[in-house]
Amino acid sequence: MTRARRERSEKVFGREHVVVLKPEPRQVRSLLTRYANARIALAEKPVPAWQRELADVTRMLCAMTGKRSVTAAITAADEMLAAGRSRAPRRPSPTAEAPLSA
Repeated sequence: MTRARRERSEKVFGREHVVVLKPEPRQVRSLLTRYANARIALAEKPVPAWQRELADVTRMLCAMTGKRSVTAAITAADEMLAAGRSRAPRRPSPTAEAPLSA
């Protein structure tokens, strides 16, 4: 995780402040894609290189989301992406606002 969104949320535990950086949506999508590709490749042909890739991506997903299991990490990553979509301003499509020509 090289870049992190500048938004930060702070959680207070006792007297400590814990700062949680939120990953960029493109990083989350990239890891989910790599995870899916590794799972598919392993299902087709179990090769040690794909096993390592799956283990690496699983660790990164768990670290990025703060979860201990890959299923929880995938769910959290999906929720991050869904939350990002709901906050993003919608751009009007160019065809929707183009005047009709007679």
